[in-house]
Amino acid sequence: MRILYFAWLRAKIGTAEEEVAPPADVATTGDLITWLQSRGPHYADALANRAVVKVAVNQDYVGMDHPLAPGDEVALFPPVTGG
Repeated sequence: MRILYFAWLRAKIGTAEEEVAPPADVATTGDLITWLQSRGPHYADALANRAVVKVAVNQDYVGMDHPLAPGDEVALFPPVTGG
């Protein structure tokens, strides 16, 4: 699974993207965020407030209960504003 991080999430975590193999019990985007938080203090800090973390799977916005598959591309980013 490919994870992409954008804006201040990328800065706090310290990488723009990574390939991960989450455990089998990571079935949804919410599970993925919980698992990522357990990977260290930078992840825990960046993902602490789920209300400000937006998720896209395979370039479609999804909720925290969206199911995941091993080959998915998951993007995590803060709210986007227009101007």
